Amino acid sequence: MIDRCTLRLTVLLCLTSSALSRNYGVLRFQQRSSNSACQKLLRQLIRTPQYCLDDRMDFQIPEEVKQPQQVQKEEAMVVMHEMLQQIFSIFRRSFSSTGWNETIVENLLEELHWQMDRLETALEEIMQEGKFPSENRTLLRLKTYYLGIVRYLKAKSYSRCAWTIVQVEILRNFTFLNGLIDGLQH
Repeated sequence: MIDRCTLRLTVLLCLTSSALSRNYGVLRFQQRSSNSACQKLLRQLIRTPQYCLDDRMDFQIPEEVKQPQQVQKEEAMVVMHEMLQQIFSIFRRSFSSTGWNETIVENLLEELHWQMDRLETALEEIMQEGKFPSENRTLLRLKTYYLGIVRYLKAKSYSRCAWTIVQVEILRNFTFLNGLIDGLQH
């Protein structure tokens, strides 16, 4: 009796972990594809006037985000979600001084929202398995990093140049997000 229960439990655990592995592959593909769409939309918005070069700023993204190979899958997904949420929040701010095409911005926001939804579904599965990472310093540093970006925009009165600088920084963020996505395959 015990052997039969153990066998069933073992088979169930194997199926669950293989299903989650397949989900990581699908999630990786979906996130990579959506990141590419976001990068394309951002590039459509960027107009780098020469006079904005004086407004450049080093916002100093956390090193863990630049070097994601040391981050566990579960933590990478939490970090990715936080980054997408913060980027979404930034692009919902006043950008009227930029002359941007609002349709492009709305499409960008839709892509970001779609990515967050996919990550939330995967994070819920991880929570159910009890593998959800506890609060960590990386998230705190990320929040501080994005707060610096928001403060910069406010200090520059959401000027066209400030938005251009932030756009370029956010475009860099998608490169780091791709590194985190790549980490989901390990």
